[in-house]
Amino acid sequence: MSDLPSDPIGAAWLAQAYQVLPNGRMPVQSRLGGRRATQVSNGARMETYQEAMRPSAEPAAHLQFHLRHEVPQLEFLARLFAKTGPAFVQAWVNAEPTGQYARRAAFLYEWLTQDVLQVPERIGGNYVDVIDNTKLVAASADRVVKEPRWRINDNLPGTPYFCPTIVKTDATIQAIALDVPQLLQNLTDEFGDDLLQRAAVWMTLRESKASFAIEGEADRVSRIERFAQVMARRVGQGDTPLSESALAELQGEILGKRTTLTHFGLRQSPVFVGETVRYQDVVHYVAPPADDIATMLEGLRVFLDRTQGQSPVMRSAVAAFGFVYIHPLADGNGRIHRFLINDTLRRDGAVPEPLILPVSSVITDDSGERRNYARVLNEVSKPLMQEARGHIRFTPRHTTYPDGVVSNFEFNGNEQAQPAWRYPDLGPHVIYLSNIIGRTLTEQMREQSRYLRNHGRARQALKEVVEMPDHQADRILRSIEQNNGELSNALAKQMPILNEPRVWTEIIEAVSRAFQEDAPADSHILDRYHPSRPAGRES
Repeated sequence: MSDLPSDPIGAAWLAQAYQVLPNGRMPVQSRLGGRRATQVSNGARMETYQEAMRPSAEPAAHLQFHLRHEVPQLEFLARLFAKTGPAFVQAWVNAEPTGQYARRAAFLYEWLTQDVLQVPERIGGNYVDVIDNTKLVAASADRVVKEPRWRINDNLPGTPYFCPTIVKTDATIQAIALDVPQLLQNLTDEFGDDLLQRAAVWMTLRESKASFAIEGEADRVSRIERFAQVMARRVGQGDTPLSESALAELQGEILGKRTTLTHFGLRQSPVFVGETVRYQDVVHYVAPPADDIATMLEGLRVFLDRTQGQSPVMRSAVAAFGFVYIHPLADGNGRIHRFLINDTLRRDGAVPEPLILPVSSVITDDSGERRNYARVLNEVSKPLMQEARGHIRFTPRHTTYPDGVVSNFEFNGNEQAQPAWRYPDLGPHVIYLSNIIGRTLTEQMREQSRYLRNHGRARQALKEVVEMPDHQADRILRSIEQNNGELSNALAKQMPILNEPRVWTEIIEAVSRAFQEDAPADSHILDRYHPSRPAGRES
């Protein structure tokens, strides 16, 4: 308990009293001190109060302080209630049957433990929200459910089996507010609808290539093309791919027929994310057991249903990262994880058909973003593994599971890990994905649209020098870039007119002028376009 402050109150007092801490960080901790102060570090707050704010030394008083002044942390509360049992919550609600905090505590106890408390005969008071939507992402107003048992408005965004949380810090609020339609409109205003539509095919393939590059499989051409086709055909179509049948169909299309799997859909085997180093398995993350997958995916589906109308960026981050932490498939989780980003943005109307945002390419093109991607995944996996590592073993005997997976991996820490799996803090993931989407729209897509516009100008300028079909003009432009402006022997033989005096020089000058219209953005291309001798190396 070394992470707790001295003279704690609220959740920190409860953590110390019952020797329980969550794997994830506490968004707010409170303590007593000489003067009122707030310290913020990496998005977490330390609140210092004066002596007058000290609750009485009993769990109900400190839980009330937590619910009133701090940000409720579901994983912590699940672990706390498992340790305390129902007695103090029952006694509290019996003593204060109309008190809003007692009723909220009773509802949360039942919701998190699936145990039933006794409702006092004198239960009363106005309906109150379970969580404060100014502190946490909550269900949309039209999705809130009234629970007469405790006179509570159930505005939790998920289910007891999976309910990601997003704390509303300054950083997450800014990330959630990213206006994707406006950024796309800016591109349309600059380049026009037609150019963006023509860029869509390139962006789909680029996203597929980058998605494989993240997994270290960038050279798998047929798999890249297959995934690109699935992206183009399936993003935003049909039901959200979180049911077993929809996932099985999507997984089958992505993996193709040549696979060792004997079963598409929800995995029937244990799984970990890791690598083999010098013949030793290194485990970075243990996924939930197969028996929990269906209810966790339903929780993710409920989250997307109950947050309808809220930030598409926030929802796409929860869909994608929630999915990858559940890890419901024996193979293909990473690709569907990245598929869900575009799928959610399309369903929410943030990105129109047929555009595919090449978010993965921003990650793969920038070593810093690749490190950030690994870092944000570690937000959940690293603290979980600190507790889970002692429950992992690799047995001498391999087991063949019904989905065709053969493994000697065993994990016996499901009960300890379950609260961390069910209630992950995805605030850092929202911040990360918001930045990636913003960079995609202001850098990657603008760069590609600018290139396509200049390519069209260069093609027209080239055809002013020599009449030719578009495909030949494109071949010349590609050769100019690949050969640093030199005329290749192959082109010279195929198109003898290029050898005539001044023709190649005029082509280079025309192409250079076309790209100069957007200089200095394309100056790296211009540097390669220079007049050269009539014939050079082979293309």
